[in-house]
Amino acid sequence: MRTVVFDAPPAKATAHAWMPSSPCGAGCIESIDEVGTGRVLGRLLGVAGLLISFPMVNLVTPQSKRESVQRGYARTLLSCLGMELRIVDRRIDQNTRGAVGEGSTARPVYGEPGNGVMVVVGHIGWTDIVALAAVQPLGFVARADMVDWPVLGKLATLMRVIPIEREKLRALPGVVAQIGARLTAGDRIAVFPEGTTWCGRAYGSMRPALFQAAIDTATPVQPVRLRYLDQHGAQCTVPGFVGADSFGSSARRVLRSRGMVAEIVLEEVQQPGSDRRDLARRCEAAVRGTELSRHGVRDATVWIEAGKTRVQDPTVASDAPEVRRPSRRLRPGLRGRGRRVDAIGG
Repeated sequence: MRTVVFDAPPAKATAHAWMPSSPCGAGCIESIDEVGTGRVLGRLLGVAGLLISFPMVNLVTPQSKRESVQRGYARTLLSCLGMELRIVDRRIDQNTRGAVGEGSTARPVYGEPGNGVMVVVGHIGWTDIVALAAVQPLGFVARADMVDWPVLGKLATLMRVIPIEREKLRALPGVVAQIGARLTAGDRIAVFPEGTTWCGRAYGSMRPALFQAAIDTATPVQPVRLRYLDQHGAQCTVPGFVGADSFGSSARRVLRSRGMVAEIVLEEVQQPGSDRRDLARRCEAAVRGTELSRHGVRDATVWIEAGKTRVQDPTVASDAPEVRRPSRRLRPGLRGRGRRVDAIGG
């Protein structure tokens, strides 16, 4: 099943001590019922057809109808991956509150057209993007090397993905600025503040860095709880893109699986406020609820936020008080690059 569609570069190794990491690996992935080889090939052909046809269809579709076409493509792609979409709206101010199935006429949305909104969600794997776009089209902050992936890279460009190179700390302020500009322009942007993928039964802390864009632009934040379930309703880890996974091995595992459900739960919208750490904690509480991480520990590594000349010791827990160090003069090349942003952990 190795084709150009699923032949993508492997993830880069961790480049610095403050880069988020996940303990999830192959041991987290539990198999579920599988379909036969014929069904897998059929799904693969369907996926390839959608990925190849989408750029042209999107180009010739009038602007006023593109959102509907894009949502339809995402839902069909999700179906070709063997997944059903389930949407649950828990926002108290929405008429669509409750469970919304694939065939329902109710259409809960992240935000009305022209009104910027930041969508915040825990990160499990590459299928997250398809599931989120099946609710309503939106842009994403995604790993920078995605644009180099065959076929999928072209789609990433069409979706105006904001690339983030987690191994390059000095690039982070620019990413925050790009998110802010897109939010100001009225775009819906999804971010994965954990900074890496987890299996779905375990999770990491939401890092405050990217939340600064919502605060700077006074943009509301939509927390989303994303889960994958098997046909018996049990939580499923098959889509987890963790450990030594390559895109090809992950795609084959997903395509072989039977009866998976991608469940999108829209939690109460959070207003940005003025403190990104408080906003991150509120969104994390909304997304996680009373759920406990299967690994039993939170990811406590400290990730520098942006362009600071000082950083916090990576052994300090993320919820510990920040140790202030004497300020230093910025190097000439760093002057005029905008506000100074504290390191995560304060």
